Amino acid sequence: MSTLSGKIALVTGAGLGIGQGIALELARQGATVGVHYSHSADGAKETVAEVERMGGRALLIQGDLGQIQECRRVVDEAVNAFGGLDILVNNAGVTRADKFLNISEAVYHEVFNLNIQGYFFCAQQAVRSMLKRGGGSIVNITSVHGYAGFPRHSVYAATKGAINAFTRELAIELAPDHIRVNAIGPGLIEVPRYEHLANYTSEFGATLVPWGRPGLPKDIAPAVAFLVSDAADFITGQILYVDGGTTARLGLFWEQGDEPQ
Repeated sequence: MSTLSGKIALVTGAGLGIGQGIALELARQGATVGVHYSHSADGAKETVAEVERMGGRALLIQGDLGQIQECRRVVDEAVNAFGGLDILVNNAGVTRADKFLNISEAVYHEVFNLNIQGYFFCAQQAVRSMLKRGGGSIVNITSVHGYAGFPRHSVYAATKGAINAFTRELAIELAPDHIRVNAIGPGLIEVPRYEHLANYTSEFGATLVPWGRPGLPKDIAPAVAFLVSDAADFITGQILYVDGGTTARLGLFWEQGDEPQ
């Protein structure tokens, strides 16, 4: 497939999990890809190597997107290397799960600085380049936690709700400049950190998702590739939940056939 042929993309947090899957899919569809990472150097190098094995072009870019100046530098590295930018996928983020009353100032600032401040200033710098190219597309990776509540995720959910609002507002502000802004909200997606969750198994994850299985990074990547493609030219300001039906299900339910008397 070459639906993104000639397009230049930057994917943040592309060293593992969802970001890695997105970077590889954009490359498969013909895009040149900037592969950003913060700490996952080995995974990011694997991403670049796989893109090159496919005959594509990729650039490895390291940076701490919790720092505003680093957001600008990372975007500028991609722009300077490739001559511009058509696509930004804001994916780099952090999850910190704990009881609301246990959340410290340090944890609060860590999560907000990366999850929403990082998105904001990466987008701001990317838009400067997109304006010179006559348009572009931004996809923000949000979460089902921005849609509904779940225990121990107060800070994380707050950032994802902010991302949703930011997506809608930016879509309207940038529409006259032909820059589309959308968001993808993953549900339960098995990424490397799940390996360290106590008592988690794929079989257990399957019981939590109406579709009957946990999601994988490859389930998210095609949705992102579609939204940044010309086929989605009339789509902006939308939040697409890729969650196996999780957000569609009523929280209070009983097994089929177990009708109340």
